[in-house]
Amino acid sequence: MRYAAIDIGSNAVRLLIADIKQNDSTVSFKKNTLIRVPLRLGDDAFLDKKISEKKIDELVKTMLAFRNLIDVYKVSDYMACATSAMREAKNGDLIVQKIKSEANINLEIVEGQKEAKIIYASHIEQSLDKKKNYLYIDVGGGSTELSVFCNGEMVASRSFNLGGIRILDNQDKDETWSEMKDWVKQNTQPYKNLSGIGTGGNINKLFRMADLKDDSPLTFAKLRSLYLYLNSFSLKDRINVLGLNQDRADVIIPASEIYLSVMKWGGVKQIYVPRVGLVDGIIQMLIDKNFSE
Repeated sequence: MRYAAIDIGSNAVRLLIADIKQNDSTVSFKKNTLIRVPLRLGDDAFLDKKISEKKIDELVKTMLAFRNLIDVYKVSDYMACATSAMREAKNGDLIVQKIKSEANINLEIVEGQKEAKIIYASHIEQSLDKKKNYLYIDVGGGSTELSVFCNGEMVASRSFNLGGIRILDNQDKDETWSEMKDWVKQNTQPYKNLSGIGTGGNINKLFRMADLKDDSPLTFAKLRSLYLYLNSFSLKDRINVLGLNQDRADVIIPASEIYLSVMKWGGVKQIYVPRVGLVDGIIQMLIDKNFSE
């Protein structure tokens, strides 16, 4: 059995096709195919408040390709979600209709709180130490989702309109930074020795660059030194010398600034990077839906 997850983000669009495995009462999944297309919808959405005809055309073509792959892989259930860029685009609903009529994909534009809920559906906190408290930080192209976990339970959660693409386009607001700082300080203050959990394409890349063992945390000091190292190169050299993808080389700098700021405000000295994202959460939600009935 196979499920598929589609994530239409502000920087990239992803398709994950996963094989579902049932072993007695436990159901798990194994990633089969992951495709990422860097469409950068955020540039249109954050600057013009709508997606351009050119980007709509590219998105529809991508969805048609995804639809064909879903059919060829004989996927039995799927879920498609769009996040910050489509939330902000005034023509978001029209694009949803166009994707339905031309690619036969049901797409849902999800609010920030639901986006956070989907990401956390992958139950990462279950594999971590229940005695510890965690600040969960997910940085995307258009928004940052933050949650505080205490004894494995989520005690506070909030979505902020701050993300890598939004900052690159100078569409981040000082008051949003202030709001996020206040929220982090207020909600982490009762907890000592908070550890971080970081998700998102940029922290995954930074973790790979740190060359650590999979279950090792990335320290604040190491993350800061990686950020300073990357920032010492021009955009061109980040691509040509360091070998970063073009759509990663620019956005990794502002995304790092968000992670570092949140960790500093919350007194977080280390961050675990489980390398999962929205698509993993979607697959888990499909499992929960289909196997709990």
